[in-house]
Amino acid sequence: MTAPHSSGAATGPGDQPRPRTALPALCVTQITGWGIVYYAFPVLNPKITAATGWPAGATTAAFSLALLVSAFAGIRVGRIIDHRGPRTVMTAGSVLGTVSLLVIAAAPNPAVFFAGWLLAGGAMAATFYQPAFAALTRWWAPDHIRALTVVTLAGGLASTVFAPLTAALADHLSWRATYAVLAAILAAVTIPAHALALRAPWPAVPSEPAHTAGNVAAAARTRPFWMLATSLTLSSLTVSAVVIALVPLLIERGYTTVQAAWALGLGGAGQTAGRVLYAALARRTTVTARTTSLIALGGATTAALALVPGPYGLLVTLSVAAGVVRGNLTLLQATAVTDRWGTRHYGRLSGLLAAPTTTASALAPFAGAVLAAPLGGYPHMFTVLAVVSFVAALGALSTKPRTTRSDGEHRAA
Repeated sequence: MTAPHSSGAATGPGDQPRPRTALPALCVTQITGWGIVYYAFPVLNPKITAATGWPAGATTAAFSLALLVSAFAGIRVGRIIDHRGPRTVMTAGSVLGTVSLLVIAAAPNPAVFFAGWLLAGGAMAATFYQPAFAALTRWWAPDHIRALTVVTLAGGLASTVFAPLTAALADHLSWRATYAVLAAILAAVTIPAHALALRAPWPAVPSEPAHTAGNVAAAARTRPFWMLATSLTLSSLTVSAVVIALVPLLIERGYTTVQAAWALGLGGAGQTAGRVLYAALARRTTVTARTTSLIALGGATTAALALVPGPYGLLVTLSVAAGVVRGNLTLLQATAVTDRWGTRHYGRLSGLLAAPTTTASALAPFAGAVLAAPLGGYPHMFTVLAVVSFVAALGALSTKPRTTRSDGEHRAA
């Protein structure tokens, strides 16, 4: 039903206000933000290094710095959203993201390039999945899995839309002009969307069952939490390295940049397909079983990309399969806290969980660029990444807390 206030909100279970425009707006901003701030870089980086003469290790280190800043800033962002809601944080993040891309586009030297990516890291922390998940988990609880699925379905299209678009722009413009155009798109889409669509009142802190609420404060110090953080961190390292290294892997095998960009983009479509399957998977598996199996499948697809040299159609199929797994892993991480410890402190706990995983994502592009040559090329690097994923899957077997949620939506044992 419609709430009697002017914020454009609908009322959900427990009479919690849900802004009608928030979910579609966050879908659009996740596609745009991820597509421009994250996925444009692996497409443009070969052109950046060719045009400037800067080493690939330096440019990817700048990108890694942004992800590292995002990891630690995300903890503070989660606490702010827990208490005040997402509107101010996400709107400011959109402005910061626009400014950061303009700085990157105008960078006359690596120092300014690094500064631009430092700003981009703050924008990522304030606008990417974690703040969106925190907002939707509070507004939509206890049915938040549906909202999370929808927004990640949309977000999975980020590379599908913006990897080919970035490649097309770069065919006609310099990398600097391409980033300037993308910055304009980011500003036009995300600033008004966050400012206007996230205005509903922020619901009060939800009550939790006694057994859950009593354990939340100590959850971050438990062995299952640290094992979960370790497994997701290693998995994130491999997933992020695969995404960033897929384009150079295919180029090394003789394919064009456009072909590689399409393979990356279609992998994003695979993410969307994978997220459609997650709700059914969650109903039929325990949280420990699906955590273990999805991380292991990530290792399997990475190994396949390492071992299969072609043809192009088969590599695209493997990229899509890897995307399906990535799509499920995104929702797995989004629900990891609520499946085990409830929703009361979702922003804080998910921020703590995201810090090491995002740190791994930050290090992955730099590590990939630096280690590919000593390891004998990108196929050998993908083999190492597959082994890391299988180790992470073994660690995931120990991520079941002593007390778990039983809300009728997930089997948490």
